[in-house]
Amino acid sequence: MPAALAVVDQPLPYVERLQRRRSADIDLVVIHCTELPDLATARDYGERVLYESGTGNSGHYYIDADGTIYRYVADERVAHHTRGYNERAIGIELSNRGRWPDWLDSRHQAMQEPYTEAQIGRLLELLRHLRAQHANLRWIAGHEDLDTAEVPASDDANLRVRRKRDPGPLFPWPRLAPLDLQRLPAAAATP
Repeated sequence: MPAALAVVDQPLPYVERLQRRRSADIDLVVIHCTELPDLATARDYGERVLYESGTGNSGHYYIDADGTIYRYVADERVAHHTRGYNERAIGIELSNRGRWPDWLDSRHQAMQEPYTEAQIGRLLELLRHLRAQHANLRWIAGHEDLDTAEVPASDDANLRVRRKRDPGPLFPWPRLAPLDLQRLPAAAATP
């Protein structure tokens, strides 16, 4: 019998207000990066109430640079992490600065912080665990695959930049190949 996955449960204050779903409804994992300086800041963002329902934006799982996995939202709840895909997806956030603090500045669109070996190793463990827990889980995507919207750049409104670029060019997609999760095709990525 495989060892249990080590996860630190830290439910968000509003988690009970999030919509429930069945395991059979989950067929997609979306990989994100926090694009924030550290996990404490990501937690602060996740706790912010943004909707009339008393909930906010958050992934289900967060993986810190040292490989520690935190669960903010249980799988059977719909977290708000990717517009148009939340009801079917589990969101996994990797702690990474991304474009922080100039997310939409056209001069700072490069994502230069590599993911740690500890993060990728634990991500692989988590994905194996999720495959075992959810029989219909067969798709994977990056946030950048699903949210392709462009917005005016913060430094020059005449320029447009991608709203979401995570997990970005430094994410090692080939390392996930042995998991047999299929990259969501572009046609299926339209909500």
